[in-house]
Amino acid sequence: MFSQGQLYFAGFFIVIFTIAMIYVYRKDLPLHKKYYKGSYWILLAFLTFIAMLFVVKILTKNIS
Repeated sequence: MFSQGQLYFAGFFIVIFTIAMIYVYRKDLPLHKKYYKGSYWILLAFLTFIAMLFVVKILTKNIS
């Protein structure tokens, strides 16, 4: 399906991209703490909403 070179490139890209993203996030961490206070509550609310949608889907599937 993929050549050996393509697989090496994909693996190399994933490793380098992950390292770069960690480096950039660590560099911007003080700004994140300053400007995005309380953003975990928004994430928690979003994940709770998605979980509630799955619960409703499962409950309505069992009814019919």
